[in-house]
Amino acid sequence: MEEMSDHRLSIGTGRAEGPDEGGPAPAPGTRPLGRRLFLGIVGAGAIGTVFGQQLQSWVGSALSSLANPAGGGLAALLPGADRFRLYTVTSGFPEVHRAAYRLSVGGLVSNPVTLTYAELLSLPRTQLTRDFQCVTGWRVPGVHWAGVLLRDVLALARPTAAAKAVAFGSYDGVYTESLTLSEAHRSDVLLAYEMLGKPLSTPHGGPVRLYVAPMYGYKSAKWLSSITLVEQAKPGFWEQQGYAVQAWVGRSNGRNDAPIA
Repeated sequence: MEEMSDHRLSIGTGRAEGPDEGGPAPAPGTRPLGRRLFLGIVGAGAIGTVFGQQLQSWVGSALSSLANPAGGGLAALLPGADRFRLYTVTSGFPEVHRAAYRLSVGGLVSNPVTLTYAELLSLPRTQLTRDFQCVTGWRVPGVHWAGVLLRDVLALARPTAAAKAVAFGSYDGVYTESLTLSEAHRSDVLLAYEMLGKPLSTPHGGPVRLYVAPMYGYKSAKWLSSITLVEQAKPGFWEQQGYAVQAWVGRSNGRNDAPIA
């Protein structure tokens, strides 16, 4: 479990700063997390690390009534609640309306393109049901995603022979990520615009986010603004803080979580 003492938490919002899911800093007027509750949460995380997925699933079931699907509530602070935790690396969410959304695809390509939200929806649709695993230990099972395969969008731009990797930018102006070109061509890497049967909400990275199913959540950049073909993959925001560039679930970051298949 990641050290939580550097994260801002508040009761009522269920939000924290850290890798994977994104959300705002605690809302004004919320009560800071008390030391006793904080230590209890850390202890719960340690227990989950020792006893594994079975305990996490049990805790998730027991706490499900204390959280909502968007990630709020007391259960959102507890490992194993089977709900998204909402994190941010800035002071809030970038609000991008679908009608104004633009995704630029450029760099080492023969045909740079800029796609609107409607144009993305007109491309072949792919649906996946996969878990979402955070490097800090929590996991949301059986999340339904829908979107466009990243490789289909790359094909529109026609990468040149010099392109070996893909860099991603976010509308928050800070978050960055990258994949090798071979990783980007996997059949479980989406530009997602729906989650759990609904258009992707702003807290979860909408209108469009990257979803890299077999890797830890910090690889799945939110509020996707740009895709740039480059010569080599460079460490993204969280990788510059020490997380692994090759972020395969269960095979990186010193963790042994069950892989996402």
